[in-house]
Amino acid sequence: MPRRADFAGSWYPGSLRECRQIIEEFSSKSVPCPNSGSPLGGIVPHAGWFYSGQIACNVIKCLKDNKPDTVILFGRHLHPGSENYIMKEGTWSTPLGELEIDREMGDRIVDEFPFRIETETMYEPDNTIELQLPFLKYFFPDTKILPIGVPPRESSIELGKRLARLSIELGRKVIIIGSTDLTHYGYNYGFTPQGTGEKAIQWVKDVNDSRIINLMLSMDADNVINTGLSDSSACCSGAAGTAISALKELGAKRGEKIMYYTSYDIRPDTSFVGYVGIVYYR
Repeated sequence: MPRRADFAGSWYPGSLRECRQIIEEFSSKSVPCPNSGSPLGGIVPHAGWFYSGQIACNVIKCLKDNKPDTVILFGRHLHPGSENYIMKEGTWSTPLGELEIDREMGDRIVDEFPFRIETETMYEPDNTIELQLPFLKYFFPDTKILPIGVPPRESSIELGKRLARLSIELGRKVIIIGSTDLTHYGYNYGFTPQGTGEKAIQWVKDVNDSRIINLMLSMDADNVINTGLSDSSACCSGAAGTAISALKELGAKRGEKIMYYTSYDIRPDTSFVGYVGIVYYR
């Protein structure tokens, strides 16, 4: 029995036909991918597709020519004292079909780092990774995945580097994806350092989100994690920093921002969230 698609039908469409239709609509509205060399991975957001699906789809579409054996996905809402999480074998359902876990790579990394191991039936629902899976199944129908939850701490950087080296040792062509949203601003999130109104919106865009986006683009993995925590500018800074550390180990030299906006731009509200899509190139 594959792991369920828990968020299908709520955070994104629940049927094959609807998923394909929305992905094709997103693809038709995608901004051009930078012609910057060989893409190795990216940063994607993970709100419901209504809000951030356009960005996530655009990033993954920019990676489609890579044709990976395995996509390593880092995500999960964790704090510095959290455990690492992994699903190291089995399959995960999407409305477009199942994705197989890369068991060999999962077994190898579990031998070297401590994890809470999830299975097809024993797991905690997680939107940060699941919302990317239909895009992966659409653009990479035969790829395997390795879904990993990493907390925002220094040891996650070493985990990312090791997974990159392990992929080389196993002869895997991989894509690395880190899943995070940016500033969660407003009374709903208990974060209002600039009050409300236009001043607050511009501060999120031009200061708080801009600062961590620039760190992501410069591939400063340690400061992505630390700044995400200190500035409340990323809900999963561990996932972003770990992905960046793995990408650097694989030879990525630079990041290119594909798209940025906030949920306020989609549906204005006093509480809103920032989203960015970044692609990294060798």
